[in-house]
Amino acid sequence: MGYDINRFQGDVDEELVCPICTGVLEEPLQAPQCEHAFCASCINEWLTRQPTCPVDRNPITPNQLKPVPRITRNLLSRLFIACDNASYGCTSIIRLDMLQSHLQECEHNPKKPVMCEQGCGLTIPKDELKDHNCVKELRCLVQLQQSKLTDLQTDVAEIRLQNNELKREMHLLKEYMRAMRVANPRIRELQLEMENDDVVRWVSNLQQARVTRWGGMISTPDAVLQAVIKRALMDSGCPSHIVTELMENAHERRWPPGLSTLETRQLNRRQYENYVTKRIPGKQAVVVMSCENQHMADDMIMDPGLVMIFAHGVE
Repeated sequence: MGYDINRFQGDVDEELVCPICTGVLEEPLQAPQCEHAFCASCINEWLTRQPTCPVDRNPITPNQLKPVPRITRNLLSRLFIACDNASYGCTSIIRLDMLQSHLQECEHNPKKPVMCEQGCGLTIPKDELKDHNCVKELRCLVQLQQSKLTDLQTDVAEIRLQNNELKREMHLLKEYMRAMRVANPRIRELQLEMENDDVVRWVSNLQQARVTRWGGMISTPDAVLQAVIKRALMDSGCPSHIVTELMENAHERRWPPGLSTLETRQLNRRQYENYVTKRIPGKQAVVVMSCENQHMADDMIMDPGLVMIFAHGVE
């Protein structure tokens, strides 16, 4: 529905008037071929009854409607219109393109949110202020919050029930797996083979890394940095059964003898170039996996591998 033409100051060009509601165009759309313009709500409602242009009856569908040209939008924006709240005392005459921003601030807007000054502090529409009862509104608010709290407590109880059910199923599954291993010792071997295959497959998909500054290695990364690297590992598809162990191996206290102290690392720096390193995507960090570093001395590698975090120097 368009704007009432009587609200406008001066004459309005008939090209800016909707043929359906005879009001000034609001959110205008035009037909694809004849280019007749209509209010969006007017033409969409019209097309639900008959798929033709209301002016010349050319066939059109809602999907064929398109925005009016910029010149039409500019002409509309330059029209001056009386405020919607004129009947409530507002005497402002504003440009049409400024109407919405004016309505949000208009002091005569009966629906403008205002804060109750009687003590409850609630924000309510201006025209409801005279009938506002603080005690009644606060009581309704408390009841609403109690209802939400009851719903949350019900949800928590259901989640606890589901968790208990999952724990029971996990316990049964573990018992079943234990029974299977007792019945067939080969089951554990097969499980280990499958896990090893997952690790090899993941590592082979990582990008080869080149460390240019081994001196930038952080031997004691803080908890926040480790959490960031752990998330990157998981996002890269790292098998879940080794994620925690790899991150524990990111600290020098878990490193093998050849890397465990600053002195040994300085003595063994020439051997670093022999490491096969893979980039942890998007991070200044690499994994040095034992499956790819069988050529390294035993005191330079550990199972399943190491995470090395750098301040800089990883390409």
